[in-house]
Amino acid sequence: MSRQYHHIVPDAEAAQPQNESDGASGGTNGENGGGLLNTRRMPQWVIPAVAVFWIGYLLAGLAKHLWARLDGLVLLLLISLFFALAIEPGVNRLARRGWRRGRATALILFSVILLVLAFIAAIGTFVGTQVADLLQNSETYITDIVDNINDTFGTELDPKDVIAEFNDPNGRVQKFIDAQRDKAVTLSLQALGGVLQAFSVMLFTYYLVADGPRLRRIVLSRLRPDRQRKVLSAWELAVNKTGGYLYSRALLAIVSAIFHWIVFQAAGIEAPIPLALWVGFVSQFLPVVGTYIAGILPVAIAFIDSPAKALVVLGFIVVYQQLENYFFAPRITARTMELHPAVAFGAALAGIELLGVAGAVLALPAAAMLQALAGEWGQRHDVIEDELTTVTVPGRRADRAS
Repeated sequence: MSRQYHHIVPDAEAAQPQNESDGASGGTNGENGGGLLNTRRMPQWVIPAVAVFWIGYLLAGLAKHLWARLDGLVLLLLISLFFALAIEPGVNRLARRGWRRGRATALILFSVILLVLAFIAAIGTFVGTQVADLLQNSETYITDIVDNINDTFGTELDPKDVIAEFNDPNGRVQKFIDAQRDKAVTLSLQALGGVLQAFSVMLFTYYLVADGPRLRRIVLSRLRPDRQRKVLSAWELAVNKTGGYLYSRALLAIVSAIFHWIVFQAAGIEAPIPLALWVGFVSQFLPVVGTYIAGILPVAIAFIDSPAKALVVLGFIVVYQQLENYFFAPRITARTMELHPAVAFGAALAGIELLGVAGAVLALPAAAMLQALAGEWGQRHDVIEDELTTVTVPGRRADRAS
């Protein structure tokens, strides 16, 4: 029992040599103390690692703060860069004919501004006229729409009940209209901000194109001659392909607007020219789904007048899309570049996620430029003849790709 419960005490004989050795060799321990401390000292890489971490953290925070402040400016510069790539082929042609680059750039930018203003004026005038006419003749339109719905779908809706709901001061329609009136000031300020941003884009674009040779000389002066040739080749390829792609889209938009205007005019659709311009440009600059998004407006307006006219408009939009894919687009884009629909749609989705609506518009020329640069990179080889590699060009005979 005593052995089980006694305290464990170090053996005196075992402890004595240690104490004696400590006392006898105090100087030795004192001399070797530095060695023991050296083995327990902090590694030399810890302090630089901590410093690098905190410096990186501060720089990341600074970059985030600057991006939050300058993201709008970066977006404007990107838009200006793509506009510069788009109009530079035209400026180069005018410069080869003796024009000064500043005057040529100003002429092309002024022409683009006039086209955009004409498009906005046409659409804005049409929308304003339709809204005013709808408010003045709301009861007539509601009665016609309800009668068409009853005749088409066999329903028994009462136009008077719908008109009473529309004119009710406490109804959902009037509350929606009153809510939109409160946003008039906000919309006006947003429109003014959009005008200032557009002016900034035009100014940046002008200097990027007018002083393009000087800017390229500044960049190339820092590179070796072999690197300069590669940079110039890539820049020329980006200019030609991006500009050619945008020109081909604009030409397809004009062709589409002309054909839709003819059909809308023949069908008796209200305001055929603004609707044709809307369908033409939206369908070309929004990939894949642009045609169907642009067709909603003319189909809805035609349906208000007559369901038969709406079917005619819808049928022509679908037929023209096939006609464009198999006849117009291959011939117009043969000398420029055509994006695969899946690539264009994916690029548009990525642009929307990154930069919103502006990103969707910029995604197409960006994808075109990247596809052109990727196509020129690396070594190419002949493709073997096989059924899986046969490419059929729409509107032409089947050829084997090489």
